[in-house]
Amino acid sequence: MSQLETKPFTPLNLDQLPNNTVFDTLLINVNIATMADTNSFGIINNGSLGIIDGIIAYIGEVNSQYPAKETVNANGQWILPGLIDCHTHLIYGGNRANEFEMRLNGATYEEIAKAGGGIISSVTATRDASPQELFDSASKRLECLIEEGVTTIEIKSGYGLDLETELKMLRVANKLREEFPIRVIPTFLGAHALPPEYQDNSDGYIDLVCDEMIPVIANEKLATSVDVFCENIGFSYEQTEKVFRAAKAHGLKVKLHAEQLSDQSGAALVAQYNGLSADHLEYLSQASIEQMAKAGTVATLLPGAFYFLRETKLPPIQALRDAGVPIAIATDHNPGTSPCLSIILMMNMACTLFKMTPLESLQGVTINAAKALGLDKEIGSIEIGKKAELVLWDIEHPNQLSYQFGTSFKNEALT
Repeated sequence: MSQLETKPFTPLNLDQLPNNTVFDTLLINVNIATMADTNSFGIINNGSLGIIDGIIAYIGEVNSQYPAKETVNANGQWILPGLIDCHTHLIYGGNRANEFEMRLNGATYEEIAKAGGGIISSVTATRDASPQELFDSASKRLECLIEEGVTTIEIKSGYGLDLETELKMLRVANKLREEFPIRVIPTFLGAHALPPEYQDNSDGYIDLVCDEMIPVIANEKLATSVDVFCENIGFSYEQTEKVFRAAKAHGLKVKLHAEQLSDQSGAALVAQYNGLSADHLEYLSQASIEQMAKAGTVATLLPGAFYFLRETKLPPIQALRDAGVPIAIATDHNPGTSPCLSIILMMNMACTLFKMTPLESLQGVTINAAKALGLDKEIGSIEIGKKAELVLWDIEHPNQLSYQFGTSFKNEALT
């Protein structure tokens, strides 16, 4: 069956609704892509959808018999789960446009980093920025993603590399959640790079992350998970495992920047700790894929970084498919290697660069992205009992989202 064909789908009617049910909102004459089916978009044509207290309570092929406080005639538009950007570095000071030119002249990621550029240049600018300056600049970036239908975003720290600035970044992330109509998931990425003051003492810095930073962040509930950059220019397998043990001891979930530039067996390690996701994965091994499949760890692919760095080694897409590893897609928005603020463009790149299908790319920013954040029981698909974080689109078919980029077909977000 072609990915563009519609597989038969059974509507998720709720037969137990009491006779006196009144929906808060009822959408009628709406085409629905539930994204609840592994092998199809889960399409219901000319259907209806009822919402009560922000929860999806009814999904049907015909208009509901129940009354509603508000009825919205979608006039044949499509409703999809809100899009999810599950890997970003949205909060930072300054920019690194100069490094872009260096890279065009032949400098590698490693050469720029070892010369004092890369992450450390962003660390300096972020340390110098006030919380309000960071909030204002991140707000502009966030608005771009909201305009494209993103209703959930993960935001990492990692440009502080000291307790004060890491806390500052995470507090800004939480303020964004309060001020914008979007779900913000903060992630602590203290082990992103080695700060200048610890250049000759990487183990000492990891001790700081584990013994001082993680306990404070967990106690203040500023993040729900911990990430590490496990790489030959980042942190070792052993250092990464130490951070994971500290995170788990404080009730935090783990995820990992893994196998971007070399195979460090990081993906297998994060799977061993029942991690949410392993991200990048250009150098992922078959052994690590098998470990991810057993653990249910999501493979989050970042085509923007692949494109911007002009990489040539593709992630092992077919091997991930064959093993049944869920594949998510994200912008990886950051100032150095993926200054992209378009989740739609990432969907297109997933298809054109990584040879994924339009269905896979949409799964990658809905249900699989929700899995990468541990939220697939709440969001990511249109199913009864899930939260009504939905977006109306003026399109002819869901495959159009990965086909045409540079403009937004979003009509309205329902959250």
